Amino acid sequence: MVEFINIKKIPKDEKVLSLLRPYVKEWFKRNFKELTLPQKFSIPLIKKGKNVLITSPTGSGKTLSMFASILDELFRLGEKAKLEEKVYCIYISPLRALDNDIYKNLLVPLKEIREIAKEMGKELPEVRVSVRTGDTLPSERQQQLKHPPHILITTPESISIILSTRKFKEKLKDVRWVIVDEIHELADSKRGVHLSLSLERLQNFVGKPFVRIAGGATLEPLDQCAKFLVGYENGKERDCKIIDARFVKKMDIKLLSPTKDLLYTSAEVVTNSMYKLLDKLISKHKTTLVFTNTRSGTERCVHHLKQMFPNVYTDDQIGAHHSSVSREIRHEIEDKLKKGELKVCVSSTSLELGIDIGYIDLVVQLGSPKSITRLVQRIGRGGHTLEKTSVGRVIAMDRDDQVELAVMIQQAYKYFLDKIQIPQNCLDVLAQHLMGMSLEKKWNIKEAFNLVRNSYCYRNLDWKTFLSVLEFLSGAYHSLEEKKVYGKIWVDFNDMMFGRRGKYARVIYSLNIGTIPDEVKIKVRTLDGRYIGSIEEEFLQRLLPGDIFVLAGKTYEFVRARQVTAYVRPVKEKRPTVPAWFSEMLPLSFELALKIQEFRGKMFELIRKKEKKEVVEWFLKNYYLDEWSANSIYEYFVWEYKFLKALGAKRFPDEKTILIENYVDERGNQNIIFHTLFGRRINDALSRAFGYLLTKRLKKSVGLTISDNGFVISIPCEPLGKGWLDIISLREKISRRESERIKPEEIVKLLKSENLKEVLRKALRQTELIKRRFRHCATRSLMILRNYKGYEIKVARQQFNADRLLRVCEKFENFPVVEETYREVMEDFMDVEHARWLLEQIEKGKIKYEFLPESNVPSPFAHNLIALGETDVVLMEDRKRLLLELHKKVMEKVNQS
Repeated sequence: MVEFINIKKIPKDEKVLSLLRPYVKEWFKRNFKELTLPQKFSIPLIKKGKNVLITSPTGSGKTLSMFASILDELFRLGEKAKLEEKVYCIYISPLRALDNDIYKNLLVPLKEIREIAKEMGKELPEVRVSVRTGDTLPSERQQQLKHPPHILITTPESISIILSTRKFKEKLKDVRWVIVDEIHELADSKRGVHLSLSLERLQNFVGKPFVRIAGGATLEPLDQCAKFLVGYENGKERDCKIIDARFVKKMDIKLLSPTKDLLYTSAEVVTNSMYKLLDKLISKHKTTLVFTNTRSGTERCVHHLKQMFPNVYTDDQIGAHHSSVSREIRHEIEDKLKKGELKVCVSSTSLELGIDIGYIDLVVQLGSPKSITRLVQRIGRGGHTLEKTSVGRVIAMDRDDQVELAVMIQQAYKYFLDKIQIPQNCLDVLAQHLMGMSLEKKWNIKEAFNLVRNSYCYRNLDWKTFLSVLEFLSGAYHSLEEKKVYGKIWVDFNDMMFGRRGKYARVIYSLNIGTIPDEVKIKVRTLDGRYIGSIEEEFLQRLLPGDIFVLAGKTYEFVRARQVTAYVRPVKEKRPTVPAWFSEMLPLSFELALKIQEFRGKMFELIRKKEKKEVVEWFLKNYYLDEWSANSIYEYFVWEYKFLKALGAKRFPDEKTILIENYVDERGNQNIIFHTLFGRRINDALSRAFGYLLTKRLKKSVGLTISDNGFVISIPCEPLGKGWLDIISLREKISRRESERIKPEEIVKLLKSENLKEVLRKALRQTELIKRRFRHCATRSLMILRNYKGYEIKVARQQFNADRLLRVCEKFENFPVVEETYREVMEDFMDVEHARWLLEQIEKGKIKYEFLPESNVPSPFAHNLIALGETDVVLMEDRKRLLLELHKKVMEKVNQS
């Protein structure tokens, strides 16, 4: 059972330290003035053998909170000459860099404690610690087998490989503690699901419970994270104590605008002003960490700073850190940061986690990080000690970003965090582990089922589905053998047993384990084979035949994909349906989206009742932003308010109202704009379902444009034909075209909450998204191999095999890998559950639609959505020009009313 510790009853340091050996106690006294809050509570609990989840800000001593009692116990065993050649503690983190960092940081107390003990007249043996990841050399592994570390530092993938080894696994037989660090980074992905099964397999192997400890700075909801950590025992929750010390660290976060006006100022001026502002902020601090949201954004930022201020930002003073940079360069930058040798480091997401990067006195975030949790995590990298204030400045380049960030920063101060979503019943991960289990011994099927259900991620797995995965792994689908998919295990359903199959089983398993799919660049070619450029695979996943996108400044229609090549045809005067940078964008969190909707309602209420000066003053008093940002947001809302009033709107968009516009553009296309501010994952699901049903009804394709703030369904108008010169014919055709337009009120009736999943599944069939995700799931399921007998299989070959297999597997009813592909896309990539919740709220009348009359001008809140799908909008300058044109039309419309 999960239990929150009452942190108001704070124990005295002396009482806590009295639990430790004298030399460990002395080490703490020499190194710290006092224990931190997490340390005060965790040391006694871990000493008692309790499972513990610790959440507290970066720099609050979480690492020592998790390790202190363990180090003390290992030295106690050493003192009594009972420290054996085996692993006592396993530390698991999501990053190899964090593993290496923890290794270095542990060596210091291990060495110093022994020296203090020697001063006290005690000779202590060495407590060994070592790292075992994919980077570990074979010679080091052999050394670990001869002299195993007492503390093993590893990754989720490596621990599952260890569980299937013959010899080293035996060194884990008496493991007493397992630490999972940065648990939030694992829990909401398949890596976390994979780890949860590894922990259950480890406990089964050990034969008795071990202490589970986890730490993280930004966890929500805590009880769910705790359950993920500890799992179940025969259907009953294991116990876990939660130490919630999140409200300790002081923060100083503020939203800044680079210019007085973001709408009328040119893109070039806004960009230059942003870099001047950034330089001004950096110059006032010793070391600044700048976060962007994409790798390309990181490179762009470094390039511009070097170009604009060549004498300030030399190669010695600035560095770029992201996942595409080589490990050597990343390590060099991390070392420079620790030594205080860098003036500024620009990163995407790679420095979010708890790697010790020394003292940062300012963190700057460029643009919205799309979640409160991510903002808190990033800003928390500054002022790395607990008594220091984390100083963060956030620069917005866009009005929607300004609104988003104003709300986000206010919620960060309240420590309101986004909830993680833990994937459930992932059948591909299950298949991988069942093969791993078969390498250990012969299993009784019921026993294996019970073990799997001990994982929080599989607690609701049903017996029939479990058997279907075993059936698939056993090679029961004989037609797949023609496609070179063979059984990985043997299963006897009479005796209810399964086990290892084939002499290469162990090699295949160890070379193909893991959950992270291989990344690949997709080449884009015309139908006659001419090379145009490349796109990300994630971008290709979004394309449907007929979709228009921009590449190298020109528009192309997607025709088909073959393995790692997308085939297109050039098109002119056609509007893109997917923006080229879409795959790089982080999705807005659902919780933050709801808060922004509440903010919208509050702003419209204030505008209705108060003058500008009062609203701006209220804004500056209650939110953390500069005057430019406050004025900009006010103007944005006041023009939306005036526009909606001019069109006769009775309700305004807020948490209880969804605005729907019927905008007919200058080409005659009808654009139904749904202002569903619930995040892109929900809008992706809803737009595809609505688009599918509308395409069936109209018997012609419709275009989709999606953002976090809503989506647009674009219904193309029919061409006027050759008789357009005849005025009567023209009028007739325009009249007919207008009469053929569908009313938005009819569109919303097409989709019901009860059939959303069924409709979405049909909409997804034959999409590149399903084809690509099937490859990922089939690879995790070991149906498609990435490596065979030491030979790496190229992604193009993997995708070729996946395309062939999908056609065959879709014919089987409830085939596990196909079912998992659809589950992953709808639940993890999209958010079908919250989309269904939204439809239910509408059906119950708790959320209502407000339909605007047909208009040739979109409302200000729709302008960014319209800009996403415009052919001419390739550069930022083009986007600014379009937004200004749309705003002028809004002003004209308002003035006419």
